[in-house]
Amino acid sequence: MARSPLPSHPRFKALTLAGALGALLAVAGPAATETAAPAEPIVVDPAKQSEIQRFCSNIADAARDRRYALQAAELKELQAEIDKRMALLEEKRAEYEGWLKRREEFLDKAEDNIVQIYSRMKPDAAAERLEVLRAELAAGILMKLDSRKAGTILNEMDSKAAATLTTIMVSATRKEDPS
Repeated sequence: MARSPLPSHPRFKALTLAGALGALLAVAGPAATETAAPAEPIVVDPAKQSEIQRFCSNIADAARDRRYALQAAELKELQAEIDKRMALLEEKRAEYEGWLKRREEFLDKAEDNIVQIYSRMKPDAAAERLEVLRAELAAGILMKLDSRKAGTILNEMDSKAAATLTTIMVSATRKEDPS
């Protein structure tokens, strides 16, 4: 929708194009309503007219070729900029993939260390510590422990906390989405 050249003042909102034109003519006064004398047409003699037509027809192909060349140059510039941006994006993607790989390796090492720590703890102490952790984290640690050690730790826990952790562990091992 084209934007109206009229100001967004409340007085002008109800005006239509014809009403706006009438309002402008009323403001301009009688001088604006007088008809001006028609401008005299430019008359070109036939000899010059044919010369002008020949000139225009002679340069039409060159002008078209120049326009195409300019468009082609602009497209090449745009393609070069796109290629440059894609190279930057590819560089960033590689950087993020490297960072993610290092992060995953660190988490795997840290997780293995934590699992070893809990596997060496006394079951009652491990149960007490795991009850305080977030349930998802505690369940993940228990799932990586030896099943006998995990069972002993769950046995030492409060029954409600043990049930919550067991539910999370069972949900994590399901092969199908229950929803």
